[in-house]
Amino acid sequence: MTEQQRQHLRAAPRTVISVDAMGGDRGPSAVVAGLARSAGKNPDIRFILHGNRPELERLVARRKVLEGRVDIRHAEDVVTMDAKPSHVMRHGQKTSMWSAIDCVRQGEAPVCVSCGNTGALMLLSIVRLRKLPGVNRPAIACLWPSRNPHGFNVMLDVGADVRADEHDLLQYALMGTSYARNGLGLDRPRVGLLNVGTEENKGRAELKAAHDLIQNCADRANFDFVGFVEGGDIPSDKIDVIVTDGFTGNVALKAGEGTARLIGDFMREAFNATPLSRIAALLAYTSLRRLKKRIDPRRVNGGVFLGLNGTVVKSHGSSDATGVSAAVKLAFELAQSGFTERLAMRVATAACGEQEATQAAAGSTR
Repeated sequence: MTEQQRQHLRAAPRTVISVDAMGGDRGPSAVVAGLARSAGKNPDIRFILHGNRPELERLVARRKVLEGRVDIRHAEDVVTMDAKPSHVMRHGQKTSMWSAIDCVRQGEAPVCVSCGNTGALMLLSIVRLRKLPGVNRPAIACLWPSRNPHGFNVMLDVGADVRADEHDLLQYALMGTSYARNGLGLDRPRVGLLNVGTEENKGRAELKAAHDLIQNCADRANFDFVGFVEGGDIPSDKIDVIVTDGFTGNVALKAGEGTARLIGDFMREAFNATPLSRIAALLAYTSLRRLKKRIDPRRVNGGVFLGLNGTVVKSHGSSDATGVSAAVKLAFELAQSGFTERLAMRVATAACGEQEATQAAAGSTR
């Protein structure tokens, strides 16, 4: 996001964020701590907090920065991390997750944040908020650290649905470009389709068909299509949006997060190995802190559910205060940009364009 956009956000009206306080592995204490961090940095955020009222009142009372900025909604039940989504859909009306999503549905907040069960959150979001007209499969988009000047690339889908045909992949490209415009401030994002190689004859049949659909839709939708890209291009500066199915995207995301943690562990071991290496660590302390911040998965925490009548940000289940604060920051920026309305407009106007792209792609194979 550009500095001009940040100044616009600071001048915008106060934004209310609906938060599921009981989801996640660390419980409500980590969630409230993350909200306090966000509140301390941004005076324009207000929260509707869903969960056990006595416990939340006690936690919020310890954080002076949250005084007068939190509305607590009591919810008796919690969606556990191992709960089946179908069970939650049938019996979860009294859970904090259900209550948080319904706040968005009723227009009390433009965005919901939860660290809870991903499958249950996605199913509840689809059923309670409904899909945007023209969207077949919603997607989860995440920010990936990259060499680009803005610091991140957008990748989707990273786990909403393991399947995706060529039409779904085209919709992902359209939704991803909208996210890149509103979340990263890019006027004309560059889109790449993840494949096992960059040659046009490689990949599954649906990838080849999606290649032609996205290419034929690029000019109308105002983005640049760079063609097929490989796994090594995900953090590169040659693209802004990476499009893939949920199975591949989720594996890549978890592998990237695990690699970042492994590199951090290796570096700590190396700098603690000898007295000289510990001295070197002290001399390089500032640079090491900068590197740690750059590769820390918690600071790019927050997958956004795209394709719904409302914005939902899924924070990692193991998120601490830093991770929750990062998810809240992302939710705030998307809410202030009017992201849901812009995405709905893009999907609606792209419907006829998709039909034309399909016809053009079919004509090119004749």
